[in-house]
Amino acid sequence: MILNVSGRTDIVAFYSKWFMKRYKEGFIDVRNPFNPKMVSRINFNNVDAIMFCTKNPIPILKYLKEIDKPILFHVTLTPYKKDIEPNVPPKGKIIEAIKELSNIIGIDNLSVRYDPILLSDKYNIEYHKKAFENMCLLLDGYVKQIIVSFIDDYKNVRKNAQILKFKNFTENDYKEIGQSFSKSAFKHGMTVQTCFENRNLTEYGFKAGECLSKELAYKLTGKKYPKWKARKCNCAEMVDIGVYNSCGHFCKYCYANYDEDKVNHNFKNHNPNSSLLIGNLESDDIIKERLK
Repeated sequence: MILNVSGRTDIVAFYSKWFMKRYKEGFIDVRNPFNPKMVSRINFNNVDAIMFCTKNPIPILKYLKEIDKPILFHVTLTPYKKDIEPNVPPKGKIIEAIKELSNIIGIDNLSVRYDPILLSDKYNIEYHKKAFENMCLLLDGYVKQIIVSFIDDYKNVRKNAQILKFKNFTENDYKEIGQSFSKSAFKHGMTVQTCFENRNLTEYGFKAGECLSKELAYKLTGKKYPKWKARKCNCAEMVDIGVYNSCGHFCKYCYANYDEDKVNHNFKNHNPNSSLLIGNLESDDIIKERLK
């Protein structure tokens, strides 16, 4: 199996020590988010590769050489300020961490996500075009693939509408983004793509692709993986080990955080010695080993 660490929370940014403890102990437990008494036990002997997804790779950099499995990283790097991303570290520090990460795991195993794009009076088209060009310039030689997405109508997005102040995209907006981003990426030796967006912008030079293609999964592991049934995209199947409402970044557009009180509650219930990310095993939990 391939672990997704994680689409439900930023384990790398906030729980790296816990993850490495689980890795060294050889297994990890994950509650089913829809049936919490059901717990999947994942033995790392059954893990073929790990996909880390994070806004802040800094906490795990010192541990990466201890992981003896193929590693992929998706690092989200956006141009937003504290009004939108209250607790994300300064972007200059993240850029330096991405460079270090590229040197450790290799440029082919690293993607940057410019994700999501939201348009407002403050964060307008010209702002994004300049920010994207500057990002490509700073990461020239360290990153080859950039994945772009557009803001979606999540519960948290609607709740924070007065903060985000986002506008709907017009066809001209897509055209300007497509043409400008493609030009910047090409100039700096990069490709740019979307993953399962209504507009993939291939007509403007974007690459057609997935976050984790079945071809890349095979290259990493030597195994063929089916399409990820839990999602509607064409990515290879992965197993997510995160917990919703447990990320301390508090980004106003996030789909995985939608209750800040619950996030604070979950932080308090994180036990670094537990096999679970949040809370502890209980006597009536039903634990089943997950093999794929």
